[in-house]
Amino acid sequence: MSIRNIGRYATNLLIALNSLIAFLLVFINELVVPKWLQPAGRLHPLLLHFPIVILIMAMGLEWFRFKERIRQQELIQNFITLLWLVGALSAAITVVMGILLSKEPGYEGSTLELHKWFGASVVLISSAIVWCRNASWYSIRVARSASLASALGLVVAGHFGADLTHGANFVLQPVLKPSKEDISIEQALVFSDVILPIFENKCTSCHNADKQKGGLMLVDEKSILKGGRTGKLFETGQPQVSLLLRRIHLPDGEKEHMPPKGKPQLTEDEAQLLYLWIKEKVDFKKKVIDLPLNDSLRQLSAAILKPAGNTGDEYAFAAADEKLIKKLNTNYRSVSAMGKESPALGVNIYNRKNYDHKVLEELSPIQKQIVSLYLDHMPVKDAELKDIAKFENLRSLNLNFTDITGTTLKELAVLKHLKSLSLSGTRLSPDAAKQLGLLKNVENVVLWNCGLKADEISKLKQTNKNINYTEGFKDDGKPIKLNFPQLKTPLVFSNALLLQLSHPINGVEMRYTTDGSQPDSVSSPLYKPGIVCSQDNISLKVRAYKAGWLSSDVAQFEFHKSTYTPDSISFLTFPSFQSSPQRARSLIDKDLGSGFIADGKWIGSQKDLALYVQFARPANLKSITINSLRDNLPGEIEIWNDVNNADTKLLCRMTPKRSPDPNSGVTRSIECKLPKACLASSLKIVFKPAGRTSQPGKINQTPYFFVDEIFFN
Repeated sequence: MSIRNIGRYATNLLIALNSLIAFLLVFINELVVPKWLQPAGRLHPLLLHFPIVILIMAMGLEWFRFKERIRQQELIQNFITLLWLVGALSAAITVVMGILLSKEPGYEGSTLELHKWFGASVVLISSAIVWCRNASWYSIRVARSASLASALGLVVAGHFGADLTHGANFVLQPVLKPSKEDISIEQALVFSDVILPIFENKCTSCHNADKQKGGLMLVDEKSILKGGRTGKLFETGQPQVSLLLRRIHLPDGEKEHMPPKGKPQLTEDEAQLLYLWIKEKVDFKKKVIDLPLNDSLRQLSAAILKPAGNTGDEYAFAAADEKLIKKLNTNYRSVSAMGKESPALGVNIYNRKNYDHKVLEELSPIQKQIVSLYLDHMPVKDAELKDIAKFENLRSLNLNFTDITGTTLKELAVLKHLKSLSLSGTRLSPDAAKQLGLLKNVENVVLWNCGLKADEISKLKQTNKNINYTEGFKDDGKPIKLNFPQLKTPLVFSNALLLQLSHPINGVEMRYTTDGSQPDSVSSPLYKPGIVCSQDNISLKVRAYKAGWLSSDVAQFEFHKSTYTPDSISFLTFPSFQSSPQRARSLIDKDLGSGFIADGKWIGSQKDLALYVQFARPANLKSITINSLRDNLPGEIEIWNDVNNADTKLLCRMTPKRSPDPNSGVTRSIECKLPKACLASSLKIVFKPAGRTSQPGKINQTPYFFVDEIFFN
């Protein structure tokens, strides 16, 4: 076949492709792309760079084609013609692929329309040049105008294509969008200034108004609450069962892992911020400073924000040594920065039993940097205020429910920067009112339930009118809901469970159930200290009641009996997912997971998982209980005895059934009862995933199962 015939066929093919593009654009709303053709559409982002390079070369050479030296070179003229022909053909094929791809879910909006039409215009202009460039009227002005028009179409189409792939205004964002100014922690909202930037940086390139992968947008409150085609992103207050966090913490190679492999991944702090925000019940309006000082969400947020007015000279002291700060962080004391690149530190001291005045003395190397001190519920004595007064730059001091009487409050008068003092729940002496009057620099004092009489507080207000004294709760006649009952008993026990419950409000009665029913104020058993339970697995539901108050929400606790602890446990086949650094040992450490799969407790798999368990002394077993995630149960469990002997036998095989009750808890205990008592030295435990499921866009997807603890009784 001659070159002329090849050129003729290629030109005819170009006409056919232009006709096909026109047809597809006219009838695009009626177009349905079969699954077998979808791979062709997905080749669009792979091939589009080829016509771009070819057309750029053709445009450049076309600009100079009328130069005398080039005009007389037939080889060069033919080469330019070939470039235009190959570029137009490959651009036409790429546009057809793009139209097929646009019919898949997740592509819509004005950006897609503009990308589509400008891409088609590039094909039309380059095709017109191929057909007309040898005509007698095709002058240098026409050639250059056509090249410029083609280049413009290519740039604009590429711009909107980048927006679809990487997010709005991706190309020009550094020039047109001014950098976001740092906002002070005092002004910052948790959602707008902490959470939304995570979505913008890591998620909205695929989940915006123009590209809604999975039918999901993450651009504002409304779209985030709506969720996508697979449902809501989260259960408010329950991060452990939230779809968003599950997708984030899936293994990188998993198809459903988000962000997809190859995209910028969330940092550990970003994932933790999302977890804590959902745990805080997804408040879109709350300020960061409305959270308690020791709240983890506030502390992480403070690390990426800045204090108000922090221009570099607000604090006249240098930052403390990072190694020293790390050393001062212990199991009873937290030391953290108050803001991004700020030298100011906040200190939170907890664990009343381990408190000693040395805890404060040990802070002397960083006493200049401490601007916030939180001593809530610590046994702080009056004499220790003299040590606290050494923190010369202290702005905020919380002494709620401490043992001070207020007789030495005058020691704090030397703190020129102290603005906030909280004394709620203390037992202040009558002399305390006079002492408070000496604190001239303080702006806010909280005196709720502190022992001072109303007339004493009234006198303080008159004497120090520049100080705002907060007396606390004022009865408006409306009943208040009680707090949750609090548990003081470990969730795992060996013999019998001694139940210990408490409540921060006096005079509360607590009623409970262990049969799965909801406790009520009449027929449910009344909790009294000394209650002992001995069954293997106990599901306890507790509710607090008090006359004149609304009853509390139900608190639910799952207790597990663990009579025998294996001496060793190891994997025979390895899991697909493992968040615990202890490996198989984490399954017998009696440390239950929270239901959040990245909390360092969970082991998961999409394939068979086999464990080898050994007891130094044979254990007389009657049952084995596995703790799993409620929505990610194993499909089948097998337990084999004496795996090293010839008479290996199957002790139990069971298929766990998912609970239909959405309020049945985040985790689920699966009890495998043995047909009769078994004296076991070694066991093999096999977990199998549930059957493969077919979902839209996901064929034969094998679900994960997760386990975090095994109990032997």
